[in-house]
Amino acid sequence: MKNRLKVLRAERDWSQAELAGRLDVSRQAVNAIETGKHDPSLPLAFRIARLFDMRIEEIFDDGEHHDG
Repeated sequence: MKNRLKVLRAERDWSQAELAGRLDVSRQAVNAIETGKHDPSLPLAFRIARLFDMRIEEIFDDGEHHDG
């Protein structure tokens, strides 16, 4: 699943480790999500969305929805 996590993290100048700390997950988990190796659990997806004050759909793209 594609996502904007890396871009959002970079905009805030956070390292993967810093983001991981804010989400209470390992840095490896953040890396796996950013690179698309693993999708986050739903609770983690909600935590990520809340952290960035966005909707889950604004961060994660399941490839199902296309505008226009």
